[in-house]
Amino acid sequence: MRVMIVVTHLLGTGHLARALVLGRAFSEAGHSVTVVSGGFPAPQLAIDGVALVQLPPLRSDGTNFSRLLGEAGEADKTLFEARIAALLDALHEVAPDLLITELYPFGRRGLRHEFSALLEAASARSPRPVVLASIRDILAPPSRPEKATKAAEIVTRYYDGVLVHSDPSVTRLDASWPTQGLEDKLLYTGYVAPARPYPVQDGTGEILVSAGGGPVGVPIFRAAIEAARKITNRRWRLLVGGTEAATLINMLAPLARDLPVKMEPARPDFRGMLCNAACSVSMCGYNTALDILQTGVPAVMVPFDDGKEIEQSLRAESLAHLDAVEVLPTADLDGDTLAAAVDRAMQGGRRAASTLQMDGARRSVEIAERMVGQ
Repeated sequence: MRVMIVVTHLLGTGHLARALVLGRAFSEAGHSVTVVSGGFPAPQLAIDGVALVQLPPLRSDGTNFSRLLGEAGEADKTLFEARIAALLDALHEVAPDLLITELYPFGRRGLRHEFSALLEAASARSPRPVVLASIRDILAPPSRPEKATKAAEIVTRYYDGVLVHSDPSVTRLDASWPTQGLEDKLLYTGYVAPARPYPVQDGTGEILVSAGGGPVGVPIFRAAIEAARKITNRRWRLLVGGTEAATLINMLAPLARDLPVKMEPARPDFRGMLCNAACSVSMCGYNTALDILQTGVPAVMVPFDDGKEIEQSLRAESLAHLDAVEVLPTADLDGDTLAAAVDRAMQGGRRAASTLQMDGARRSVEIAERMVGQ
């Protein structure tokens, strides 16, 4: 089976990371997989087992998702046309039996023209590929009812199903998105998580601070440096992601002088480091939350809530009842509050491995194989 997954990450790298986990699961099942990425390159993410096609990249202007930037500044008509052309070329080259769009049509409305072109071209193919949407457990709720109505119309017209990467015993889609008109299309898979990581020596006994792949985590890093003045008997390791990691590290380094703080770029063995860490400090994106659940590491979650973003806050609320999990809103974030939250989390000790459904990638493959076979 030929599989094509289309994803554009605009702020962090979580969307691409999840698409790659899904792609590797298809590859391990013996299928040919192409991931078409429309965000900026993220070299720290493993692409083994999949072919990666890079569109002319885009990113958002911070949390302003209505203003998109390319490599040369604000995106213009020429850039969007080049993306559409490359996307349709990829569709022609791959000739997929299965086409998966990550998030769209439940998000990425600013890219609707390229997704519309892709879906129209896929519908015109003979044989037509099975078309599925792939979405996380919690979505950004629609700001207006017509957005949910439009998404349902697009699903009805073009899609054979919607893969919801959640354990329905914990979170169902209607907790964040109206599902009227979608019920027959929803396919719950369980969470899409990589295999449980193997422990690595680095990170043992440390407080690991991570904040995704963009600059939005700087307030967390600053607070962590101040908190290191309060908790000096542990090393704080700040893992800075994104293309500007070196610049951010140079900016933060003077603040951490003479403190038990080590800073370095984000690492591919981060999940293994969590296995023996004393505590994790992070946002509460989908992938990070699963890392915390899988490893049982004590954790302080600082949900990203800039602008109108509430997805991470909703997810953090659903996990706040767990032992050794502390939720710290960004409005309350400073060195004192973070140090106190880390101390409380560490006192809770490590949790047992999660019993939630974590095999969502494998389950997605099974669902897709059945639908393509039919």
